[in-house]
Amino acid sequence: MPRRNDLRRAPLAVMLALTAYASGAAVTVTVAADGSADFTSVQASIDAAPAAGGVIRIRPGVYRERLAVAKPGIRLRGLGATPAEVVLTYDLSAGTGGGTTKSASATISGTDFHAENLTFENSFSRDKPLTQEGSQAVAVKVTGDRAVFRRVRFLGYQDTLYAASQSCQSDAGPCVPARQYFADCYIEGNVDFIFGDALAFFDHAEIHALAHSTVMLTAQSKHYADEESGYVFDHCKVTAAAGAAKIWLGRPWRAYASVVFLHSELPAEIVPAGWSEWEHNGKASLPTVFYAEYQSTGPGANPQARDPHSRQLTAAQAAAFTPQKFLAGSDGWDPTGVHE
Repeated sequence: MPRRNDLRRAPLAVMLALTAYASGAAVTVTVAADGSADFTSVQASIDAAPAAGGVIRIRPGVYRERLAVAKPGIRLRGLGATPAEVVLTYDLSAGTGGGTTKSASATISGTDFHAENLTFENSFSRDKPLTQEGSQAVAVKVTGDRAVFRRVRFLGYQDTLYAASQSCQSDAGPCVPARQYFADCYIEGNVDFIFGDALAFFDHAEIHALAHSTVMLTAQSKHYADEESGYVFDHCKVTAAAGAAKIWLGRPWRAYASVVFLHSELPAEIVPAGWSEWEHNGKASLPTVFYAEYQSTGPGANPQARDPHSRQLTAAQAAAFTPQKFLAGSDGWDPTGVHE
């Protein structure tokens, strides 16, 4: 909640807005770290939002706090000229936070979440070397359905973005799907840094590989053949920092992993085979995955050399992977028309 002193000093217009916000009316509030707005904390503004959610505008600054968004309809909007001017950051890891999923700087489970023009960061590995165990550090864990991210930066190293389903009872299911749309976003990392079993569409995103001896862009984890789960990268650009020597498009966290790259630009650092094996219980996973490309471009596009278990799509097959079709669900959701 706002600080008591902030409330006493707040002008009448702000007091009225906060009263409406608390009563459940659809209003907009503003967060500023210097105390010049309705709230000084992003999490406080989320906690104070009505049960149906609300619009939260965030002024430029660095906000070091863990975020948890369980309410539906929460909309975070950065007020800077660029996404880099509003940074939501924390620094837990699997080792310090009690597990990979508990390391997230922001955990988003509420439906109809929107974020625009801001940055999510997990800074744990910025000055710490990666280790075999414990270095996983999630910037955002999102399990909410119908989540939309526009012009958002995701900064981290290992396991940056956990894009997952709402829930799974077991590896055999059933799993409840979570549809997520990422438009004009920037996502960086090095090991398995886009992972999970969401139904996620990445539209005109930049996927940036940070320095590491072996970089895995994705570790998709579709549990079983019929799970509504998969990642699509459409008109995306993969870029490589100095020292990102070998970049793989992905490896299967689980044996039914599903990843498609459409019309995407790939750098020379992409390993010709494209897709890496990850055995589970001594059994190869690539024979059961769905790894595919359509009209990849750039020096890393090498369809003749790709792993034989992957496929190059036809135009007709690729046409099935639009956000309107891929994310429609039973309610016909079209995230491309969802704007603030």
